[in-house]
Amino acid sequence: MRVAEHLNEALHTLLAADPSVHVLGEDITDPYGGAFKITKGLSTRFGDRVVSTPLSEGGIVGVGAGLALAGDRAIVEIMFGDFAALAFDQLLNFASKSTAMYGRQVPIPLIVRCPTGGRRGYGPTHSQSPQKHFIGMPGLALYELSPFHDAHALLTDMFARQAPCVLFEDKVLYTRRICRDGVVDDLFRFELTGGWARVYADGDLPPDCVIIAPGGLADRALEAMRELLIEHEITCVLLVPGRLYPLEVAPVLDLLRSAGTVCVAEDGTAGGTWGAEVARLLHPALWDTLSGPIRLVSGADSVIPTAPHLEREVIVQADTIRKAVLA
Repeated sequence: MRVAEHLNEALHTLLAADPSVHVLGEDITDPYGGAFKITKGLSTRFGDRVVSTPLSEGGIVGVGAGLALAGDRAIVEIMFGDFAALAFDQLLNFASKSTAMYGRQVPIPLIVRCPTGGRRGYGPTHSQSPQKHFIGMPGLALYELSPFHDAHALLTDMFARQAPCVLFEDKVLYTRRICRDGVVDDLFRFELTGGWARVYADGDLPPDCVIIAPGGLADRALEAMRELLIEHEITCVLLVPGRLYPLEVAPVLDLLRSAGTVCVAEDGTAGGTWGAEVARLLHPALWDTLSGPIRLVSGADSVIPTAPHLEREVIVQADTIRKAVLA
């Protein structure tokens, strides 16, 4: 099963189990089923709980937050994550604040889904990874889909927070197969611990370096790890969190202390990033064991071109990660 199919199945399961869940978004009803077919079949099966909306990201998120405030649960699809910028005010000044500004805790079970990332030739306004712009909002949690985490478990965890959450979903990841039963491929295995996926080479050798990356970068990180092991005899472990923010690092601190080198990779440009937040959390805990500063890997300081050969120069590649680890 591919990640897109797995997420679609998770949404079907969630709506079937909970009649208070509504799904809103542009062109999400059948027969279209959303730009990436993640909502395929939902409107046919669940009727008016799945609503295609006008082209207004602020309006969609505002209605979703209103449904959540009124006692229902809402999942909002932003067709391309770039346009979550148009819903920024609703997330910053309404949804996230509404949990705490009425003199008591108020549940706001809202999930905003954002397809992100490039490598599809969609150009500057449909290829961005805007995660960093949403870090640090009190009351707002950020998650990212990965091939290792169960999508239904992530959605359930988000609703259990009773607060608004944003789920980032890499568009290329949709086409990848999910990993199950601890097996990634012929060389790598994985296990889940404390919300993190730990991906390691078969044989589980002590790591020379730990790479931390969100789910959308997992395939590129694994490609870099394979080459580092085979060509340079450098053993890496990949850590992939299901929740990006607030980040709980305690479950992986012992592993991080066992390697003197840590590299954090992310899509998007440098400056005020998720990677910088990870480094801020880790430096005090790892100060005595690090052999050098935590290395941050980000995209180039540029808009994302449409031409594939130019896009590759801007977006983080496996070789970008490999060179950072070698450095």
